[in-house]
Amino acid sequence: MSRRPSLSVAAVAVAAALALTACNANSDSDTAGQSTTSSTQKGGELTILTSSSTVTLDPAKSSNLAITTLGLFNRRLTSWEIEPGKTAQAVPDLATDTGTPSDDGKTWTYHLKSGLKFSDGSPITSQDVKYGVERSFAPELSGGLGYHKSLLEDGEKYQGPYTDGDLDSIETPDDTTIVFHLNVSYGDWPWIVSMPAFSPVPKSADAKPQEYGQHPVSSGPYQVDSYKEGSTLSLSRNPNWDQSTDEVRTAGPDKITFQLGQDDTVAAQKLIADSGDDKNAFQASFVPPAQLSQIQSNADAKSRLVTSDAGALAYLAINVKHKPLDDLKVRQALEYAVDKKAFQIAVGGSIGGEPATTLITPGIAGRQDYDLYPAGESGDVDKAKQLLADAGNPKLSLTLLVESDPVEVLKAQAIQQGLKRAGIEVTIKSEESDAWYADVTSDKGDYDLALASWQPDFPSANGNIQPLFASSEIGGGGFNLSRYSEPEVDDLIQQASAATDPAQAEKLWAQADKRILQDAPVVPLLFKKNSFLHGSNVQNFFVTPFPAYPNYLKVSLSK
Repeated sequence: MSRRPSLSVAAVAVAAALALTACNANSDSDTAGQSTTSSTQKGGELTILTSSSTVTLDPAKSSNLAITTLGLFNRRLTSWEIEPGKTAQAVPDLATDTGTPSDDGKTWTYHLKSGLKFSDGSPITSQDVKYGVERSFAPELSGGLGYHKSLLEDGEKYQGPYTDGDLDSIETPDDTTIVFHLNVSYGDWPWIVSMPAFSPVPKSADAKPQEYGQHPVSSGPYQVDSYKEGSTLSLSRNPNWDQSTDEVRTAGPDKITFQLGQDDTVAAQKLIADSGDDKNAFQASFVPPAQLSQIQSNADAKSRLVTSDAGALAYLAINVKHKPLDDLKVRQALEYAVDKKAFQIAVGGSIGGEPATTLITPGIAGRQDYDLYPAGESGDVDKAKQLLADAGNPKLSLTLLVESDPVEVLKAQAIQQGLKRAGIEVTIKSEESDAWYADVTSDKGDYDLALASWQPDFPSANGNIQPLFASSEIGGGGFNLSRYSEPEVDDLIQQASAATDPAQAEKLWAQADKRILQDAPVVPLLFKKNSFLHGSNVQNFFVTPFPAYPNYLKVSLSK
């Protein structure tokens, strides 16, 4: 699923079975525009401009990344250490370490730090973490990242604490110890417990579960003052947060205000002008291509533009269940016919991304670079025609499903013109985001091609491979848009997920990457770059290769 910064992310969404081994991180990230200091100044009001009109404040329903919105007021058992020039790492947050595995990685034990308090002054206990995880299973609180639901013993039949009481596979032998019993060995569990559902929730504050998200109890450095859908989310300091217990949050600003529903173009223009309160703001949404071009000729604005390294994978999913796309040679023809250069131009040129030939994104541990279909950036039309001839020259009139966003339609047109050169006719069908998502993840799967992008939910190759290509992710809300099912790949996914030795896991994920592309269920198009603009008073604003979004937890203001 296309991952967007911040409020309800995405990615996603990926959400993905977290193989805790790395993601999206290059060592040579573009540092232009990054504003970093050796210390954090305290004070001021930071404004975050976003096109999102809503914020999912309930951690059970959120797919937020660990370093974005909810991370400001919700702590988890672990978090991410995100710093310029470094690969993302899982680090302790509420817990004293990233977890102690036993039983070959099927049991994970955590101990809470001392002195932890909620914003109301009450102590944070292991029972609060357990309850927070349990309520994420409730059908009425669906929508959040849910990798843990299939990993915890009896999780697949558990319906949450409101109807089923306790989940026995989560034990709390005392107020500071919590033990998770998994149904499989899983080496990436430390990444899983960094997800929103592992935020502590006091049972006493959850009398009306559907309303908890309106007034969440804070465990982080900020607390929610007010939330007006489509307008603003306002945060102020949590007086009961203790910096000495928190290794990842610096809590610079006194207040943080999200301005919701902002037009991306208008927001970018405000930041380019850099006047008044906009000097203390940054744009959480990606800078649109038109403004990227404008910024290149504006030295001041260009000095405040931060562009990530190549990261999230943009790809063309091929429905392998539809004839004649069930023929490998036909799918291979598409690999050669696509014009990746035209697609790159549609997203703003090289600043928008780099052509992709693999599935695992750059910077993820264990990634191997290769190209099974060496067509060059503009494609190899003759090779595509040859493959179609080998397949019996089937008549190809395909439907491409795409979101109705203008930029997405431009991308689809680039795909359309590239395939037409090989005699492949493509009809573009655009739909509103919710309808598109429902169609591509439904059991029916009534489309030939789908244009999508994928940002892993955690720094691991697992986050690239499992959600997009495991047989279990076909239909039913899963994101295997190609409807791809291969027992050998499923077995590799299972082996890699179970590996507690990172080196072994990395080798297996790389093997799965190449094995999948041998079957050509997708055309890797581009490893996308994300660009963000900030005001001149904003400090400690940087974008690392993974997750290719600003680290909200570090941003501060100059005085």
